[in-house]
Amino acid sequence: MAYACYQSGGVDIKVAENELLLSLQRSYDLYYYFLLLIVEVTRLQERRLETRKNKYRPSEDELSPNTRLVENRFALQVQANETLRKYVKDHGISWASESDFVKQTLERILESDVYRAYLECSEDSYETDREFWRSVFRKLICGNTVLEEALEDMCIYWNDDVDIIESFVIKTIKRFDESAGSKQELMPMYKDEEDREFAVTLFRQALLHGDEYRKRIGHYLENWESERVANMDLVIMQVAIAEIMHFPKIPVNVTLNEYIDAAKYYSTPKSSTFINGILESVIQDLKKENSMLKQQDILYL
Repeated sequence: MAYACYQSGGVDIKVAENELLLSLQRSYDLYYYFLLLIVEVTRLQERRLETRKNKYRPSEDELSPNTRLVENRFALQVQANETLRKYVKDHGISWASESDFVKQTLERILESDVYRAYLECSEDSYETDREFWRSVFRKLICGNTVLEEALEDMCIYWNDDVDIIESFVIKTIKRFDESAGSKQELMPMYKDEEDREFAVTLFRQALLHGDEYRKRIGHYLENWESERVANMDLVIMQVAIAEIMHFPKIPVNVTLNEYIDAAKYYSTPKSSTFINGILESVIQDLKKENSMLKQQDILYL
């Protein structure tokens, strides 16, 4: 979001904060879309089996189909989940306008080795049902460019968040417990109000003091041609410095690791090494200037 602000050529803090919160809300919507996808795929398969059974001359296989997918206990528990049902109702979450996406997802599952192994598994248990859907997300949905491109077309805010939300869904599936029934807890949007405030404050500080942070960064760019420094690298370093300066309780090495990983994902192949080197130099300056850093052990990668 900070990158988008600079790309637009101007920074209105209040507008930018509202856009940040909207982006976070849309990402959280995606979390529920994925959970609802489990329900919609199951329902579609159920409708298909019923339609085939009611054909004029159904085959033996159509009259007595394998119903393991539609009777999957984990999927039925997700369908009954009270938090999911309330969120879907309150926020208007639906796959109704994206029936092709649901159909493509079901076809991919039915044609997969994951599904074949599920049908052949002799163990019939809740754990087997849950693990099947965890495998579906890990092996068939995560990293599937066709599916992810379709999601990105549905909402511009999902462009950078699909991978992260997919990992949240996998964690959620793993945490499901049959005994929790319809009251199984789902991941909250924020851990607590402090978590929300952290996101807003970090974003605000990165923008408010952007010129100062970029000046610090620029001091160590003398040997670099400005056009060769990716704008994304500058933004990543800017936000990292904001976190170091305004959240002293977060260990500096944790911040470094976090933003170096971000560079690997969002920027160029060489960005992580470049950013690490620049931030190390900036941190040394801050360490001399500010006593809050003098007591911390700075671990470089």
